[in-house]
Amino acid sequence: MDVLREKLKLLPDSPGVYLMLDREGTVIYVGKARILKNRVRQYFHCSQKSGKVQAMVDHIADFSYVVTPTEVDALALENTFIKKYKPKYNILLKDDKTYPYVAVHTQEDFPRLSITRRLKKGGKYFGPFMGGIGCKEIIDVAARVYGVRTCAVRIGAKPLKPCLDYHLGRCAAPCAGYCTREEYAERVSKVLSFLGGNYEDAERFLQERMEKFAEREEFELALEYRDRISMLSKLGLRRITAMPRDVEADIWAFFSNGLYAALSLLVVRCGIMQGSRNFSLEEGAGERGERFLSFLIQYYSSHAFPHEIVTDEELDEGLLRDYALQKSGRRAEIIHPRSGVKRELLDMAERNAREYLEKSVSAIEHRNDMTKNACSRLQALLGLSSYPKRMECYDISNISGVDKVGSMVVFTDGEADKIAYRRFRIRTVEGADDFASLREVLRRRLAKLGTEEEERFPKPQLIIIDGGKGQLSSAEEIVRESGAEGIELIALAKREEEIFTARGGVRLERRDYALRMLQRIRDEAHRFAISYFRNLHSKRNLASALEEIGGIGKQKRMALLERFGTIDKIMRAEEAELAQTEGIGKELAHRIKTFFEAL
Repeated sequence: MDVLREKLKLLPDSPGVYLMLDREGTVIYVGKARILKNRVRQYFHCSQKSGKVQAMVDHIADFSYVVTPTEVDALALENTFIKKYKPKYNILLKDDKTYPYVAVHTQEDFPRLSITRRLKKGGKYFGPFMGGIGCKEIIDVAARVYGVRTCAVRIGAKPLKPCLDYHLGRCAAPCAGYCTREEYAERVSKVLSFLGGNYEDAERFLQERMEKFAEREEFELALEYRDRISMLSKLGLRRITAMPRDVEADIWAFFSNGLYAALSLLVVRCGIMQGSRNFSLEEGAGERGERFLSFLIQYYSSHAFPHEIVTDEELDEGLLRDYALQKSGRRAEIIHPRSGVKRELLDMAERNAREYLEKSVSAIEHRNDMTKNACSRLQALLGLSSYPKRMECYDISNISGVDKVGSMVVFTDGEADKIAYRRFRIRTVEGADDFASLREVLRRRLAKLGTEEEERFPKPQLIIIDGGKGQLSSAEEIVRESGAEGIELIALAKREEEIFTARGGVRLERRDYALRMLQRIRDEAHRFAISYFRNLHSKRNLASALEEIGGIGKQKRMALLERFGTIDKIMRAEEAELAQTEGIGKELAHRIKTFFEAL
């Protein structure tokens, strides 16, 4: 405690981020502060603390901090550290699902449409699309009605041959010079209006086409247009009649019982209710406003800021607006409605949050049993020296020594941390030697400890090997060679599901949550290795198959690989799609198609 007192005296009067550490050096809380000295001292000097804050303070053995130029920078860095360390006492957004957006690449001379889940500066984005409305259907309607391109072909001074989309009436072929820049700009303007919620013109066009194909008795095409009309009708029904069409808002409600919390989100775009989402999570330390702001920053790090955030929660509105400006180029307005349609929507969100939490508490507790509690139980059962916060599991996959690959999957607090997964292509091993392959993978992985790459590859508390005593002994030898300390190893044998440690074998009941967690990480490592192996194997087969076709050299094979990726996709591709590949014209495309049809 004396060391902490001395460090508290040295805290600066600057904005920044602080990290609270326990006795094992694990980050248990991350916070941001306008003035680091005042904020960090509050934890140790303030006598009135909530139960969650007091529990955290009781576990603090040390702290560190990073000074930032502004509080907005501190907010962004806090979010980065929360995602990296997943601290126990922070409110955490887990397994967030990002919904797709339709992007209009207006920064290009001839803008195109695409689907994306990542928002970048430049262009215009519409969405997110949720609740059964697919981006593909939206783009399909835009292409059919307005003839705006969906390909990524570079349009230069030299005209290209028009592709299949032009002949199907889905593109005005600006690449072939069939449409001037001014004419194309008018089409894009109509697409922007359509994506902004004006569906009437598109519905009329689709209705005319449907009736035209029905008269010709081309019923399959008529049914396609009928489905698109139905989709637009669904969107129209979601329009909130009392709300202007330019309203773009996220409505947030936060409900807590002290231990667990639920957040409910209603998404409104162009005056249309796009859908809703609910989140259940454990409560964190800190004031309610801080917790809510932290959650919003985690959420909006992978989603677009709306024009308005509607909520009843108290939070640092100026800071959130500045962060939104830094991230998206515009300040998000924070609205606390007292009446009107936005108040009604907020009441709906609050009811959703309350009901969702009541139904989710047992599910949260069950998830904790399967994850954090399972980690604690594993530590006790196996006599591990520390809580296995980060666990890594390795697997090797090959067929007769061909395309040998290794996988590393990571579980943090008993949950899959897929961003941290890594794949290894075996370089030094001849033939099907899984022991040697495993040793190579472990050497390469442990070599990153103590280097600049350790930030991306933090030291695990526990390494799990798929196998028995032999695999465990082999892995222990590599860990000793590396000089890595504080890493424990176990092996999980498949046949009897027996756990092998340096101290001997342990058998757990099949229903034990600790065993189930080990089985999950072992099976995930196997799945990840197999998927990588199949990908490599497919590409190798693709390259060898293409070598049999006359006129397809290395550069053209690589171009096909980059465009399609797998042999299955090339086999299913139309001649027109093949011909669009760089270096592949109509003649070669026909030859490729004929070759695969004859197989």
